[in-house]
Amino acid sequence: MIPLHPQQVPGRPDRLRWIIPAGTLDGTGPLAEVPEPLAALLTDGTLTQIALEPAAVVTRLGADRTWPEEGARVRSALHAALDDPAGWIPATGTAPCDDDAQLYGVAREVLAGEVGDFARSHGGTIDLVDVRDGVVTVRLGGACHGCPASWFTLHQRLERQLRRHHPGLREVRNVASPVSLFGRPGDSREASS
Repeated sequence: MIPLHPQQVPGRPDRLRWIIPAGTLDGTGPLAEVPEPLAALLTDGTLTQIALEPAAVVTRLGADRTWPEEGARVRSALHAALDDPAGWIPATGTAPCDDDAQLYGVAREVLAGEVGDFARSHGGTIDLVDVRDGVVTVRLGGACHGCPASWFTLHQRLERQLRRHHPGLREVRNVASPVSLFGRPGDSREASS
């Protein structure tokens, strides 16, 4: 049985991210079809959406449903569906990049990997604070806080990696900075980090 670990999606009480081993399923974004009995939960309104992230399945509950009531059913259905990797069919003609839950998962992966490793190798940290409306907000800590090179790290490393995996990214912000780091034209690129 493939291990599942449920994780809340900040600011989205109707969603759970089910962490699975990387490489279990291929693709990212919304799905057109999923294996039974997971498909039955979409049909009966228990779930309204299922999307894939690099190492997670994100589920959205239907109206008037709660995780304490439905969580065990969703977990059981996910376990059964994961035994049929060919049954997970990506949606076509959709815009998977507008989903903050997917972007949140991508940002977590990027920060847990090479970008976070780079910051840690210099005595710093980059912590994910929030993802909302395509904007990733981070907090710089340790040696990164106040470092003149932090702008380069965020722009050339973090933003570039996020855009590679999630083209719907609008911008990356440092929670300590009052202005966008890489957003719209005219924004200051000298923002304190």
